[in-house]
Amino acid sequence: MRGIHSVVDDLRNSVFKEVAKLAYEGGDYSRIDRLPYKIVPGSEARYRSNIFLERAIVTERLRLACGLPLRTADEYGPASDGIEEANIPEKYYEPPLINIIPFACNGCPPKEIRVSSNCQGCLSHPCQAVCPKGAIYIKDGKSNIDQSKCIKCGKCLNQCPYDAISRIERPCAKACGMDAIGTDENGKAVIDYNKCVSCGMCLVNCPFGAIADKSQIFQIIQAIKSGAKIIAIVAPAFVSQFEGATPAKLRKAMRILGFSDTVEVAVGADLCTIEEAEDFLEKVPEKQPFMATSCCPAWSVMAKKLFPEFTDYISMALTPMVLTARIVKKDNPDAKIVFVGPCAAKKLEASRRTIRSDVDFVLTFEEIQGMFEAKEVDFATLEPDEQDKDFDEGTSAGRGFAVVGGVAAAVADHISKIKDHISKIKPGTEVKMEFGDGLRECRKMLLMAKAGKRNGYLLEGMACPGGCVAGAGTIAPVATASAAVKKYKDAAPKQTAGESSYAARLSEATE
Repeated sequence: MRGIHSVVDDLRNSVFKEVAKLAYEGGDYSRIDRLPYKIVPGSEARYRSNIFLERAIVTERLRLACGLPLRTADEYGPASDGIEEANIPEKYYEPPLINIIPFACNGCPPKEIRVSSNCQGCLSHPCQAVCPKGAIYIKDGKSNIDQSKCIKCGKCLNQCPYDAISRIERPCAKACGMDAIGTDENGKAVIDYNKCVSCGMCLVNCPFGAIADKSQIFQIIQAIKSGAKIIAIVAPAFVSQFEGATPAKLRKAMRILGFSDTVEVAVGADLCTIEEAEDFLEKVPEKQPFMATSCCPAWSVMAKKLFPEFTDYISMALTPMVLTARIVKKDNPDAKIVFVGPCAAKKLEASRRTIRSDVDFVLTFEEIQGMFEAKEVDFATLEPDEQDKDFDEGTSAGRGFAVVGGVAAAVADHISKIKDHISKIKPGTEVKMEFGDGLRECRKMLLMAKAGKRNGYLLEGMACPGGCVAGAGTIAPVATASAAVKKYKDAAPKQTAGESSYAARLSEATE
């Protein structure tokens, strides 16, 4: 589904836009009660069984976008219930971050192997012959599957000469690399929050738009309206997310929203590169067999949950988001910092007690697009002011963090640049690298490490297949975004992390 614009995208965009308009306009916030009728007008349902259900779902989406808790179908109350509690900048969403709206869920079946009407009832029955559990039986000349015996191995599927057998799987569960999606007593999807790492892949892969994460749009706008100094730090994956938005135009647009300044998170990525390179050189292989990168919060939480024995092998380097925030706050101690990026899991990272003092708010690209539309920002006609300029703080290496493999490549490249100055590295030494592209691949990579087959490696984990450009909060198709990041990376005035003008401030950011 990724990269294909749908009505679900339009619905999410409408919710973010209307919540942003509500917050900017101020006044009586009970006006949110009328928004479901604006977003879903008329008297006839367009997408579901009835218009009342459509509006009920939009109501809960509006509440989640304000950071309010999800309600069940048997809880009475208007959308505005609790809205005053959300009407303060200091309000931070309460767990859980990722929510399934039960009455929006289609109740898709769990993983099954099914025989379709294409079965021709052939005499050889190869599907039955290869089934290791005897789950296939013949009835009225056609193949059938006893689901109580089937182990979903797919051998029958591969043998059917008519392609009459298929595998069906709940899309959200298929996308979840943590196997955290289960089924309740009514057949609806539920999340096991003990397993969930808030990557958001279920959110963007549900064809029914039944899954949503909480937002801080409402609170950020309250902070802006309070007159506080608000600085945005923007992840390098922003290129191509907003059509026609050059870095200079983005800076102008952010000022229109009320931000005092905008800084490129590639600054922190460069510092992260330097720190992880130093970690690797110090620890591998003398103190530990391999090292894993730290920048993706969903990946690092997954590794610690499923492979606790590797906890100490994950780099202790702070993420680019936190390093950038710390540098900006050193220069602007009175400012509040808003991370703007592609990632739902960054909301989880920023909510940690140790990070809250560095990063005050998190917005996804999709959420800030709603803010742009609320303020009627048109990048096609927007003209930057003289004070606006393209980002030039981050290097090519730092910008490359946005795509899968970019972190490991940046760290390895930095090591190659400094190894001649470190006597313990023998000439010709190369850093062995591997990256996990999505959580399922990350798990396979760590299983290989557990078997002792990744000793001496630098392992990069990315929860979203494709890297940050494929995060749950992105707008552009992954292929388009990846190509745009490559172009943006190549255009950087400086190439390697060591060339960053902020390199000397690493110790300052990690104090």
